[in-house]
Amino acid sequence: MRIFPLPGCGYHRRMEIDQSELQTLQAILASAAATELMPRFQHVVAHTKADGSLVTEADLRMQAVIEAELRRHWPDTCLLGEEMSEAEQADLLGDSGPGMWILDPLDGTSNFLAGIPFFGVSLALCDAQGLRAGVVFDPLRGESFAAIRGQGAWLNARPLRVPTAPDSLARSMAMVDFKRLPPGLAGALAGRAPYRSQRSFGSVVLDWCWLAAGRLHLYLHGGQKLWDYAAGSLIFSEAGGAGGLYLDYEGARPEQLSLRPRIAMAAADPALFGRWHEWIRQANAPAD
Repeated sequence: MRIFPLPGCGYHRRMEIDQSELQTLQAILASAAATELMPRFQHVVAHTKADGSLVTEADLRMQAVIEAELRRHWPDTCLLGEEMSEAEQADLLGDSGPGMWILDPLDGTSNFLAGIPFFGVSLALCDAQGLRAGVVFDPLRGESFAAIRGQGAWLNARPLRVPTAPDSLARSMAMVDFKRLPPGLAGALAGRAPYRSQRSFGSVVLDWCWLAAGRLHLYLHGGQKLWDYAAGSLIFSEAGGAGGLYLDYEGARPEQLSLRPRIAMAAADPALFGRWHEWIRQANAPAD
């Protein structure tokens, strides 16, 4: 998986993070979730944003509390949060100083509102060389996924590696988000899916982590935002997963992070990914 450079982010110096600081990040997310997120689970009102997505007091409070803690520990590192305006986000991508945090304070807001136990908090660190570290916290399961670029991934401080994959698509379990797929591809998957079974849980940040943990083997999502994939995709990559983020279903790779949604195609190992991507490519090809 390519770890993208970020224009304007971190050109002054390379951001480094060690295991002690990674533990601090994990503690910040866990504490914020305990005080601001879980007391509001199923007890909060949602509002609709301009893009049609939902936001709650929990999202806003999580972002405010986490940002304050990050500024206390790393005062020179700015933050790009999901709950900022698009103009603010664009300004940060253009010139963010010595580095940047990328935060999704609550991914899976619809699940959170409905009482569905699948949502998480995601935080990534980037500099001019790309993504450096990531943490995803699942407050209901008490699972903290983390990674440092070039050093590996962990689940609750234990090394995390993608387990051995099935030897065929037909024996694999897939995670597919149908909502954002082209109609032809969605129809092909619905009518002649190559995998054993399929799930869609509603939280991208946890999707990547569950792939890293081997709970599913194939992944397809037609449009992920920067804060959705930043930490989780790094964790998956450092755990040994194959595939990643793309501009199209043919497999063109983006050169840098941006606010534009990305296609996610991934699998548990390179051989399985090769079969999965070829099936997707052919299913999405225009009819003669």
